[in-house]
Order: sequence, then C-alpha cells, then structure tokens
Amino acid sequence: MIAPLNIEYSTEAMGISAVIFDCDGVMFDSRRANVDFYNHILSHFGLPPLADDDVAFVHMHTAEESVNHIFRDSPYRVQAQEYRLGKLDYTPFIREMVIEPGLKELLEFLKPRYGLAVATNRSNTIGRVLECHGLTGYFDIVVSSMDVQHPKPHPEPIVKILDFFGIGPHQCLYVGDSEVDWEVCQASGVTLVAYRNRGLKAPYFVDNLLDMLKILPPLSQEDSLRKKKRSD
Repeated sequence: MIAPLNIEYSTEAMGISAVIFDCDGVMFDSRRANVDFYNHILSHFGLPPLADDDVAFVHMHTAEESVNHIFRDSPYRVQAQEYRLGKLDYTPFIREMVIEPGLKELLEFLKPRYGLAVATNRSNTIGRVLECHGLTGYFDIVVSSMDVQHPKPHPEPIVKILDFFGIGPHQCLYVGDSEVDWEVCQASGVTLVAYRNRGLKAPYFVDNLLDMLKILPPLSQEDSLRKKKRSD
C-alpha cells in the first residue's frame, strides 16, 4: 500500500531516472544479524549484550560509529575497532540477513529502465553482502561509508551518486526506513520513499517494495536512451 502525503506534483512530472536504495532495513531485514554481530564483539571483551537503545543506534549508523557508541564507557574501544577490522569474519552474519520480499523482482524490472544505486552506512561488508545474496549485478554504483569522507546523514554519498549519473536531485528517488535516511534526503534534496516507517515525514510510503512500481513513472524514450548510453 502506498500513501502520498502533501504532494504538489505528480511523479509523471518528476522525470525520475535513478533510484537509490538504503541497505539495512530496506533491501534486507538485518536487525538480527546486526545484533548478533555487535553482541559478538561485546562478548569477546567480556561485556554484556546490547541494550535496546543501542540496537536502534547500530541499525542506522556506521560500524565505526556503532562500536564507538557501544564501547563508550569501556576501556576497550580502540581494541574493539581493531578486532572488528582485523580478526572478525563477518561471513556468518551475512547469512543471517534476509532479503526483503519483492526486492529481486523489483530490481529485475528497474534494471533496464533506471539507474540503480546503493547508499549505505555499511563499511567493508557491503560488497560481500551483495555478492552472497546475488545482487551485485543490479547496481550501477554502490557507495559505502568507506567511499566518502562524510557518511549519511551528510549529503556526500547522495551527491556522489547524482554526479555518477549526471542528474539532479529532482530526478532521483531514495528508498529508506530511518531518520538518518530522512535527514540525508533533506540535505541532498532527493525525494524520500519511506519503507515500512510511517513516522517519517516522507512524501511517499510503501509497505512492500513492489509498490515502488506504482510511484515510478514510465520512462520517456529520451530517458530510456540515456539509460542505454550509461550501460554501454
């Protein structure tokens, strides 16, 4: 189900030519994987598991920010970062991530018609996540927290993607589920489609990813030619 809110223009007039996806909470149900990952690091240093407030924090922020946050009252903060970057194998946690319903079907439809991108606060794990779940070939560009100086909610990741496609913010939709996503859309000027979070001040809401097809306008012949040239 989708519900537009206070929209003063139609999608047909938007000239959308690219779609950006957040990763965690949009492409994947990764909450269990994230909780287990950070609990593993805490356990390694003999500390108790995540508090409820910390679960929400790590779901939205970079791994570096999350480790700094959960070890904020611990003398092991530096060692925890070194353990995360060095000895810890993330592969078992990737297997706990569940692809959101309709994602692959949506990407199959969008791929020949729109530019597709991922903007995530994940760091060095995003490549393995996409590869493990068979999603690598769908995206023209993937921007992680390691690809920019300032990760979300700073607009730099979105600006990097817009520059890659050679488009303006009004030609792009961003699918996100958190306050960080709302903030990055406000900062960059792209339109937010809120996924399963009606608490966000978004112009569009979807509860199923395939409902994106009701929002996206048909591409004009000119837009289709631009997409073809980008893929050549």
